[in-house]
Formats: sequence, C-alpha cells, structure tokens
Amino acid sequence: MTHVTDPARGWQGELLDLDAYLERIRFDGDRSPTLRTLRALQRAHVTTIPFENLEIVLQRPILLGVANIQDKLVRRRRGGYCFEHTELFAAALERLGFRLTALLGRVVMGTDKLRPATHALLLVQTADTAQDGRLWLCDVGFGHGPLEPIEFVDGIEVTQDGWSYRLERLTAAAEGLPGVQEWALHQQGPEGWIRRHTFVVAPAHAIDYEVGNHYVSTSPRSPFTGRVYAQRFSPWLHHELDEARLTITPAGGPIETRLLDPDKVPKLLKELFEIELDADDAERLVTGLRRRRAAAEP
Repeated sequence: MTHVTDPARGWQGELLDLDAYLERIRFDGDRSPTLRTLRALQRAHVTTIPFENLEIVLQRPILLGVANIQDKLVRRRRGGYCFEHTELFAAALERLGFRLTALLGRVVMGTDKLRPATHALLLVQTADTAQDGRLWLCDVGFGHGPLEPIEFVDGIEVTQDGWSYRLERLTAAAEGLPGVQEWALHQQGPEGWIRRHTFVVAPAHAIDYEVGNHYVSTSPRSPFTGRVYAQRFSPWLHHELDEARLTITPAGGPIETRLLDPDKVPKLLKELFEIELDADDAERLVTGLRRRRAAAEP
C-alpha cells in the first residue's frame, strides 16, 4: 500500500473541515492514526450519519467531492449513500494521517447475477500496524455496518455487538490472473450467512467513483432511482425504510415490518433517521410515494 501524494489521486483531505466532521459524528477521542482511533471513527460515523437516497428521488444530482459532500452530510446534517460516505471518511482518514486505498465492489446480496461495480469501500493501514503489514477493511457506506474495521485476513469472522461478518478470498474467481485478488464480505442474517458484496483489490480513484455515482444516481436500472430508501444503523438496531415500508431488525432478534401511510414518512425520517426535509421537499416526497403506491395497486 502506497501513500498517495498526487492531489489528483487523493481524497481532498485538505478541504475537509475536520473539526466540523468530528463534531457531526460525535467523536471527541484521540486523533492519532492508530487502530484504536480507526475503530472509534468508523463506529461513530456509521451510527451517526444515515444512509439515504432522497436527493435522487427529489430529482437532484448527487455531487461528489469533499466540498459538496461535507456541505450535505456535515453542514446540512443529511445522509448519503456509499460514494458520499466513503469519500467523506477517506478525506478524514487522509487528513488524520492514515494510509488508505479505495476500492470498488459489486453488491450481490446472495444472488449469482453479475452486477456493476458500484459499491465504495476502503483498505486502511494504521500507524501502529504498519510494521507487521496488517490492513483493515472499512466499509462505512453500506448502511448495515460493520460497526468497526475488519482485519483483512481470509476467513476471518467477527461479531460486533451482535452483528456478524466474514471475509473470504475468492481464489477461484482470480484464477489465471496473477496478482488479482477477489474477495467477498458476508454478513449473518436470520437465514444464515449471505454474501453481500465482492470486490477486487485494485486501487480506485475519485474519477472511478464519479462514474459509478453517475450510474447509481441516474440509471433506470439502479435500485436507487425509483424508490425512497434510507437506513439507520446502531449497535443494537437496524432500521430500513423502503418506500413507505419500515423494517426493524434487532441484533439477534425477530424482524418487525410496518407499512406506513405516505403522509407519515417525513416525520419518521426526522424522528428516526434524523433527516429533516423542508416543507416543499416533504410534500414532493409524499406525492411521489402516493403515486408509486397507486401505480403498484392492481
């Protein structure tokens, strides 16, 4: 893993208002680039800033780059999806002195269907583990954890406050391609282990995230262009809003699903996800929810 010095290949850490970001995620711990700090930063980030696609549904563009992302996720206290979360987290890590490589993954969620590489995640090296070469997978933009980094070791299984994950190297998928490593991250659900995404260990850059972001935010084939979607993750609960359907999953507990009246969704977003829309956006959101529900009815 090399330390990026070319500004065109970095993550604009120098543009980040670090104090404002750390206040946003309610982090007041040590800022040295150690494993302990990395763990605390990831836990703070994923349990504070929600996952959401509301700008897409409201027909506004998703703008990457630290200036745009920190305006939305930090100053305006909104959420975002993987490209936004990962770029913001990468900028903070870069600013704090961590060494990192950005990656692209393919979300599969248990299927065998080949999907585009549109998930963003990071490999990170800390100052206190650099000597022994250990790396850490940081996946802050999926909406369902992990709470903390996972050591980048084949076959490792971790349980974090009741949520379990496993890393696997897919050697068969990389056969015949020297130097290429394909991996999978699994998570454990009520039905057992599920492969949630795969990724190749090859550096991605900001321009690669721009391309993926354009597809995810504009393509009719994207899962985020035709429906309201938000997630809020905590050490004990995962909340998922899909249109007007709320799913509540406790760590190790029974899943609860509620079908909501579209009119109640803006209030729910504010109270449960800490996403506050102005009156015009709330009205547009409710109108879209009603229209799509009516179109889906027989």
